[in-house]
Amino acid sequence: MTSRALAQLIANTMLSKKAHDVITMDLRKVTSTADFFVVCSADSDTQVRAIADAVDQATDEAGSPVWKQEGRQAMTWVILDFVDVVAHVFHRESRTFYNLERLWADAKTVAVTDEPPVKKPAAKKAAVKRTTIRKASTVRKRSAK
Repeated sequence: MTSRALAQLIANTMLSKKAHDVITMDLRKVTSTADFFVVCSADSDTQVRAIADAVDQATDEAGSPVWKQEGRQAMTWVILDFVDVVAHVFHRESRTFYNLERLWADAKTVAVTDEPPVKKPAAKKAAVKRTTIRKASTVRKRSAK
């Protein structure tokens, strides 16, 4: 599984557990530490645990088990390290305090939502006046009748 696909799987799993403000950060041009960070917020310790457990299970089932994890004791910031992708599950207050988005501001950041993309209405094309050109033989036949 590519690092981009793994990051997308992690983000979608976070959303399935009602995580807030899910983002992916593309770090490939910024550092060699990891290719992607996937960051989300949760409202409670229980939700932090549920999100971390779901990500752990989904990635394990996909054949990309977690390599290392930290923070399961305090449940304010759980880090799941998959080598090329690192998942950060924050309690809302901890995310504000640590502010990874500012720390890694040079990375391309994309918000991930579970809502379908909004389609922009197609621009109306200018009405084209179509003229019918008839063959001269058809016109003669009709006028002869």
